[in-house]
Order: sequence, then structure tokens, then C-alpha cells
Amino acid sequence: MTGRTITALRFQTRDKERVNLFLDSEYAFPLPALEAAQLRIGQQLSAQEIEELRAVDLRSRGYNRALRFLAVRPRSQVEVRRNLQAYRPRDGRRLAESQIEWIIAKLQEWQYLNDREFARFWVEQRNRFRPVAPRALRYELRQKGVDDSVAHEIINELSDATSACEAAARSRLYRWQEETNPVQFRRKMGSFLQRRGFDWEVARSVIDRIWQELEEGRVLSHAVQKKRYEG
Repeated sequence: MTGRTITALRFQTRDKERVNLFLDSEYAFPLPALEAAQLRIGQQLSAQEIEELRAVDLRSRGYNRALRFLAVRPRSQVEVRRNLQAYRPRDGRRLAESQIEWIIAKLQEWQYLNDREFARFWVEQRNRFRPVAPRALRYELRQKGVDDSVAHEIINELSDATSACEAAARSRLYRWQEETNPVQFRRKMGSFLQRRGFDWEVARSVIDRIWQELEEGRVLSHAVQKKRYEG
């Protein structure tokens, strides 16, 4: 193909940020409106120029995909990269590594992508809703591609093993608070905390403290009931 002529540039009905490009009176492909603004009807495009415009369109769609991916929750750079590498538009094209690098750099420039802030978000959410041991947090962040030094810094700042262990234990206490056998209570609670990644020494002190509270509560409840009965 030696070249083709732009015969129409039409805004899409559903997305006014994109323009449909027509070459030789045939629909070719869409473009970001900012890119389309640099074109004009009647302009001749070489085969290389057409391929470059296709690449711009693919990169733009990849960028928009990344924004939608980040809109759900903060993500690490590795998560975004994996998502873009898996992207397969209907036309079968794939993002080149250079395009992915451009997208990631642009996201970082606009502060949409920041591994340090992602690590902070991840640790805070874990501490609040599903406490786990610091070593489990380090493993999770490593799986997300966060640098170990960043993970170590954020975890040391926001997470304490004993506090996290106690929060985790109390989040499941309702399951075993009626257990009156201390061996069974320690076994059940200990197994749960072990699955959350806590060391036994930390878990044991938390379990002992909670068991003591339960025992004191039962003694107090029994005394109140006895007093009411005698009264």
C-alpha cells in the first residue's frame, strides 16, 4: 500500500474523546481526539504514517485500560504491567514493551501509580480489615512487585506484630468464646493465627491474655447470676 487519503474524521457517538478515522471513504480505526485534531480531510498518509497512528490508538486504549484498572483500588507497578501485558484488543494486537513503559511513566508522572503509596494502602487495609503478621505482609507485597526496602519501611511504620495478632484474634473470637476447654481454645485460636503468619511466641501471649479475659468474664457473670438468685 503506497498511501491513502483521509476522507472523514467523525467523533464517536458514545465517546467524544475519540474520533473515527476514514481512509478512502472506508472506516479505518479510531484515534484519540487530540491526535485526530492534528489531521485534516484530504491529507495523504503513507503506510508508515498509518501504522504509527494505529500504534498511537493502541497506546491510548492501553492507557485508558490502566486508568480503569487503577480506579478499582491502588495498584503496584507490577500489577499494572501484568494487566497491560495481558491486554488483547479485538483486533488481536498487543502492546509493545515500549508502549507499556510509556503508559507506566505517564501514570507515575500524574501520580496515579506509586509503589510506596500502594504499599501504605495495602498495609493499612490489612491492619483494618484482615490483620496478618508482618512477615505475611512482606510476602504479599513482594508478590505484588513492591521493592523489599519499601515494604520493610512501610510495614515497620504501620504494623506491629503483637497489635496485629491481637486484632486478628479478636476478629474471630466470636467463634470460640464459648469454648470452656483451655486446650481446645488454644488449639483452635493458635491454628488460626498460625495461618495468618504469626509466630507462636507472639500468638501464645495474645491467646493467654484473651483466655484470661474470658475466664474473668465467666467468673463475674457467674457471681452476678448467683447474687440475683440468692436475692
